[in-house]
Amino acid sequence: MLCVEETIGVTGGARVPGQRGDLLLDSAVRYAEERHWDVFPGTRLVPVPGGERCSCEQAGCATPGAHATGPGWAGLATGSPAAVRRLWSRQPGASVLLPTGRAFDALEVSESAGFLALARMERMSLALGPVTCTPDRRMVFFVLTGAAAKADTLVRKLGWDPESVDLVVRGEGQYVAAPPTRVGGRGAVQWARRPTQANRWLPDVAELISPLAYACGQDAAAVRARRPG
Repeated sequence: MLCVEETIGVTGGARVPGQRGDLLLDSAVRYAEERHWDVFPGTRLVPVPGGERCSCEQAGCATPGAHATGPGWAGLATGSPAAVRRLWSRQPGASVLLPTGRAFDALEVSESAGFLALARMERMSLALGPVTCTPDRRMVFFVLTGAAAKADTLVRKLGWDPESVDLVVRGEGQYVAAPPTRVGGRGAVQWARRPTQANRWLPDVAELISPLAYACGQDAAAVRARRPG
């Protein structure tokens, strides 16, 4: 996987945290302080004999250490660095989660489609926002809010059936995991395109939907071609 985990706002004199819990806290504070994103703490990974388990204690947890702790998560989300520090002091090692539908929406595609789309976007000189890679081989593109209401219509106008392409839109009432959150033993969420001053202004979904829908369509066709019979 070509993603490289990076944090935002790091300068030559910045402190390098000694523990992963410190890195999670420092990253959460920077997202609130430098990007003005709301953040909230999710579940964490708890050491057990022979490995780790999710703090939710659910057998077969789909995203161990990387999901909301309960239905009231939206009320915990805050953009105050001081409040972020208090939350993580009470829940050290908690994952860093970002609610969508507030400062941004998110377009999630397969990793293969994501890298194909990125290559096309670069050739088209499109302005990109931050992009993450997940250990489940997914890529998440940050865009302006309102994407959830427009994406299906835009995909149809391009000649694609939204049901046939693997393009998931996350908006109000949903969230994404942010680097350096780790998903069980699968690895950490990483930045493919890290937040910088240059991408502070996010693109609208309409600017990215064409290369993303095309890449998802190509990916779906490749999957169908590999199926026997």
